[in-house]
Amino acid sequence: MKLSYRVAIALLAGTALITGSAQAASYKVIVNNSVSVSSLSKKAASDLFLKKTTKWESGAAVAPVDQLDSSNTREGFSKAVHGKTAAAVKSYWNQQIFSGRDVPPVEKKSDAEVLSFVRSTPGAIGYVSEAASAEGVRVVSIN
Repeated sequence: MKLSYRVAIALLAGTALITGSAQAASYKVIVNNSVSVSSLSKKAASDLFLKKTTKWESGAAVAPVDQLDSSNTREGFSKAVHGKTAAAVKSYWNQQIFSGRDVPPVEKKSDAEVLSFVRSTPGAIGYVSEAASAEGVRVVSIN
């Protein structure tokens, strides 16, 4: 009995990890139609969202937008693009604020709010869940 109980717990834990990872990584990066980029490296995308890069190649200002740090989409994006948890990225921004260097990107509560911001803001870049509509914006591949 003990052995099968342990096996069942291990299987459930493994399934939860796999399911959680699949859900967390489900996002797509979107940009305003004024942005001519069609793909970005993970580092380039990270630099845009961390405001290490503030202008597009065209010279236009970058306007990044994040989802709330409690969002599964943000967690998946943060892990995949920044290589850190959303909490670690928030800590980075707290350091930037405290030192007077910069403030974090604006945060929106939902995919719909991110889409609205990106649609209406020249130079904007954001991310939404994989299932979200991309109407009125362009999807950028991350490699």
